[in-house]
Amino acid sequence: MYLADQVFLLQLQCSIFSTTFNPNQQRLGNKILRARLRGPALAAYYPRRSTTVEDMLNRFKKFGLEGYNEDEDDRLENIQIAKLRGKGAPKKKRTAAESRKNKGKRY
Repeated sequence: MYLADQVFLLQLQCSIFSTTFNPNQQRLGNKILRARLRGPALAAYYPRRSTTVEDMLNRFKKFGLEGYNEDEDDRLENIQIAKLRGKGAPKKKRTAAESRKNKGKRY
């Protein structure tokens, strides 16, 4: 059988079985492209995000209503207490010169 006949038969076979005609045997990635998408399965793995107190307070602000988030106030109070004891986060440097000033020094 001649090479031209083999190529023709291969092309005919690919059109019948809906496969990609690839006479040079190049790696095209068709196996990966034919696979099912994983996005919906991964998205369904995690539970939906529920409404938080912060979301409700933000919605109430549109109508001019005030709200109170006890957990947030407790957190801010604990941060304030830690700062008074000297255990808070360090102050942010405002300029590049300030950030280079203590570079490499240990207290």
